Amino acid sequence: MTDSVPADRAAPGPESAAGPADAADWLTLPDVAERLDVSISKVHQMIRDRELIAVRRDGVRRMPADLVANKTVLKHLPGVLNLLADAGYDDEAALRWLYEPDDTLPGATPAKALAGDQAREVKRRAQALGF
Repeated sequence: MTDSVPADRAAPGPESAAGPADAADWLTLPDVAERLDVSISKVHQMIRDRELIAVRRDGVRRMPADLVANKTVLKHLPGVLNLLADAGYDDEAALRWLYEPDDTLPGATPAKALAGDQAREVKRRAQALGF
């Protein structure tokens, strides 16, 4: 990740809430550890390795619940997170990109499409952001 992030990719202000609209749709890191049946240390490592994404909401690191389905991380999420980081997106901007409505994708957001058969298309679009 670079030190200077383009203005259109910078983290949103505190009034912005990228991700699920409802607080019930967010998981704390201990919740993620429980859902994945791993230690909290493993969750922190997964975030450092860009296998998961977490942002602060109300002073607590959280992640959208729909990125962890059926006791596993969505298959293509780590690849997309790495592509977005390579394109200069910080965690807030990456999360905003994942939840930006896109009528050309089934499910209307890249995050929802990752859970379906359009995951490779989401990955291709994330890769194109680096060019």
